Amino acid sequence: MTLPASQVSEHTSGRSKPHAVVIGSGFGGLAAAIRLGARGYQVTVLERLDAPGGRAYVHKIDGFTFDAGPTIITAPFLLDELWGLCGRSFSEEIDIRLMDPFYRIRFDDGKVFDYNGDADAVKAQIAKFSPRDVAGYDRFMEHSQAIFKIGFEQLGHVPFNSWTDMLKIVPDMITLGSHRSVYAMVSKYIKDPYIRQVLSFHPLLIGGNPFSVTSIYTLISYLERKWGVHSAIGGTGALVKGMVSLIEGQGGTIRYGEEVEQILVKDGKATGVRLKSGEAIAAPVVVSNADAAWTYRYLVPAEHRSHWTDQKIDRAQYSNGLFVWYFGTKRQYPEVAHHTILLGPRYKGLLDDIFKNKRLAKDFSLYLHRPTATDPGLAPEGCDTFYVLAPVPHLKGDIDWEKEAEPYRARIAKYLSETVLPGLEDEIVASLVTTPRDFQDRLLSYNGAGFSLEPILLQSAWFRPHNASEEVNGLYLVGAGTHPGAGVPGVLSSARVLDTVVPDASTYA
Repeated sequence: MTLPASQVSEHTSGRSKPHAVVIGSGFGGLAAAIRLGARGYQVTVLERLDAPGGRAYVHKIDGFTFDAGPTIITAPFLLDELWGLCGRSFSEEIDIRLMDPFYRIRFDDGKVFDYNGDADAVKAQIAKFSPRDVAGYDRFMEHSQAIFKIGFEQLGHVPFNSWTDMLKIVPDMITLGSHRSVYAMVSKYIKDPYIRQVLSFHPLLIGGNPFSVTSIYTLISYLERKWGVHSAIGGTGALVKGMVSLIEGQGGTIRYGEEVEQILVKDGKATGVRLKSGEAIAAPVVVSNADAAWTYRYLVPAEHRSHWTDQKIDRAQYSNGLFVWYFGTKRQYPEVAHHTILLGPRYKGLLDDIFKNKRLAKDFSLYLHRPTATDPGLAPEGCDTFYVLAPVPHLKGDIDWEKEAEPYRARIAKYLSETVLPGLEDEIVASLVTTPRDFQDRLLSYNGAGFSLEPILLQSAWFRPHNASEEVNGLYLVGAGTHPGAGVPGVLSSARVLDTVVPDASTYA
């Protein structure tokens, strides 16, 4: 939807705009700023780093462009909405390409499954592994669609401000089997262990253990079939750059290198923020795109918190950590797909080590991203850009990343060289490693978790930190740690919730 510029701005003419401050410029923060700007606020975004994006920051090394975090774009209509709010056209400004396959899944024994949105093609792949599971796949997708209609279409942009909001959906949750885990729900329809992995790995893309997160997240399967899996030309960073342009076009401001030290509160209401420099910025609306646990633990003084106390934050369960190795090669690997999932020899055992035992296992499962399969401009001519991501324990595990990072990277390099990237160790010309320690120290992610709170049932919807703060009036949360959760559609939807819970700008006129 594209609105005429006159419609976008007419409701703010003739009066000064109330101020809204957004902490952090990840996808959630940028989307929140755009939506607030469209509703008549003068918006200031405060970003601690030297460039926008948060987890979607862009690294540039020796001619290689690396998207630091999210690389999978689904539900693109959420981005189209943001451009439309500014009277601009997403499709005219951003070139996104449908991936085929969505993912190439490689098992440890060398078997390969190409997964996409074509039901017949997927069933043909399933038939190669387990013909008896083809009918089960159809039934699973029917269930995924039913969950999608409630979990995403009806509830994805709805705030859960009261326990009664949660009570209303309990009958649907019971009917849809939300008490089951994702893996248990897949296993209800699928018998083959390979296909069970294919249809249950998705929660790992948002920080959840398939064996413990609620089966609500099986909706991802239908969401991907409905809208596809896309990649942006120019990388995910092109989306971040485009969103920054929208904010600036609205008259908003983004200040880099500015770290918020405290959210200011008076009489139970947010009044603005104080920066580490000592500068105070007044605003009746404060939106935090900082990690939700970090926001409450370190930015809201303890005397203003009765629900999200230090003890509750410490006791909460957090998503896995991430080990990410960005590397560029002096040759190309044209046989490697844009998105490849390399599953290790263990599935549940490895996930137990990551989420329960919190120990660094000798084996691993990997997500290999080769964006130059779609956009060669992200590397020098004749070269390839990659990143490889391994789910690992967060920082409550006893892992010394100063000591372990390089040996772990070397093991991954050896494995890739022996499987899908022959000769890799001799081809690397650019390299950068990120560990959970970097997520904590650089991105201020509590416990170095890659996706904030783990999306188990009792940390979802009303049980998650609310979009409209339970603690402070005028404070709002967006991003992975609030409702509806992690992933690009999740954090964009968290900003969409603000349209419901943030008063119109005229309230403060």
